[in-house]
Amino acid sequence: MNTTTARVPNSVALPRLSALIQLFKLRSVGLLVLASLGGALLASGGRLAIQHLILLVVTGTLSSAGASAINQYLEREQDTRMRRTRGRLLTTQSSAHAHIVLGLSTGMIVLAFGIALAVNPWLALFVALGALIYVGVYTMWLKPRTILNIVIGGAAGSCTVLSGSAAAGDWSHPTAVALALLVFVWTPVHFWSLAQAHRDDYASAGIPMLPIVTNARATARWIVLHAAATAIAALLLSVDPKLGWLYLAPVGIATLWLAQHSARLMRQPQAHAIHLFKCSNIYLGLVLLAIYCATLF
Repeated sequence: MNTTTARVPNSVALPRLSALIQLFKLRSVGLLVLASLGGALLASGGRLAIQHLILLVVTGTLSSAGASAINQYLEREQDTRMRRTRGRLLTTQSSAHAHIVLGLSTGMIVLAFGIALAVNPWLALFVALGALIYVGVYTMWLKPRTILNIVIGGAAGSCTVLSGSAAAGDWSHPTAVALALLVFVWTPVHFWSLAQAHRDDYASAGIPMLPIVTNARATARWIVLHAAATAIAALLLSVDPKLGWLYLAPVGIATLWLAQHSARLMRQPQAHAIHLFKCSNIYLGLVLLAIYCATLF
């Protein structure tokens, strides 16, 4: 009797946990927080104070997760028309539950902004800009209207990097700005590859992502162009004397791997799109890991 009742909450908790991870896009949020940490370490030369690290993680997680949930709230009707997203939490809940999520998510962003503003106005600015660009500019304005949606929407990720350098006390540090530009040109590689892999889904939802309005071969060319820009930006970061060969060696190898996947995409635009999507995530993670190693050791 006791064993049975102990097992039931666990079986219920796991799907709920998975739904919350998906609602707040915690995997993507984790990558964004890591990007902000990269900006902070570059701006501080690897001497980031623990209180600045905590501030950055707390405000970055709250604002990014809140903006991600608002994105799903606004797109919950579109998500019902896509196989990949129709099982999301807000597509299966009542309007009352959805409005609760909206209120909670908005509160998370406001809380993050308030905490940042009390300590560091520049950090507060980039926290607010990141959420505003992702929710207002990308989700509400550009995504339903133009193929440039994710190109301009990528600025939200750049703000995340600059929030890191702001938390370290030098938001305009040249290498941190270069990392922000890298994230900006990396974002279309990430999203266009995913959209190419799920082209029918985006077409069903009526979202004018690049793969929907042009053919697979042309889409592949644009993805590879942005992948090349990402690789160049990543390699140029090694000019910073704090990075050097300890950064360049692993990133150089990772760049060859990215180039290999890009070449495969050109040969098989549809079949290889999901592989480049996964590769782009790992590539950015490896660049950030190399930054951590080079600045801390």
